[in-house]
Amino acid sequence: MELFERATDPGKNWLPYDGTVNYYGKIFDPSEADRLLHILLSTIDWQPDQAVIFGKTIVTKRKVAWYAEKPFPYRYSGTTKVALPWTEELRLIKELAEKHSGHFYNSCLLNLYHSGEEGMAWHSDGETELKRDGAIASLSFGAERKFSFKHKQTKERIDLRLEHGSLMVMKGVTQTHWLHRLPPTKKVIHPRVNLTFRQMGNNPS
Repeated sequence: MELFERATDPGKNWLPYDGTVNYYGKIFDPSEADRLLHILLSTIDWQPDQAVIFGKTIVTKRKVAWYAEKPFPYRYSGTTKVALPWTEELRLIKELAEKHSGHFYNSCLLNLYHSGEEGMAWHSDGETELKRDGAIASLSFGAERKFSFKHKQTKERIDLRLEHGSLMVMKGVTQTHWLHRLPPTKKVIHPRVNLTFRQMGNNPS
């Protein structure tokens, strides 16, 4: 099912069952979103992402960064990252995401996709370090991209389009029952920066 409505209702749950996804649309005006994209591209400590698959280390074209209020270790895909301290811009974006979503975040995993040919395979964010059923706030800057959900049992799919300067929040049992991915496309030639603010440990929501 493809969902292309441009009018956004933050209270609407875009999943039909077994989880909650709210899409807030653009929470930054275009000039501010452009400014933040430039700052994120030029000041974040981007590093090539690594994954250990069947004992072999794979280095992706996509780049990542891990920031938080404390030097939290974050383990996924067989690798461990230690968080860097917030930048001024990340702290401001975090506070705005908290204001809109009503949830607290103490960490952020950032992804840099240089073009539409770079994406993310089906997965769920169920790492043990994360607060169970905690909210994840996903902010998008740069190229508009399709983002897909697939139910783990029924295989039903939901597709959203994440706009430049927009906010999406996944919460509740979404990670338990749904996979998500960023499908690659040759139609997009511009970069996209994605910030996923998270809750490490048993913190208040």
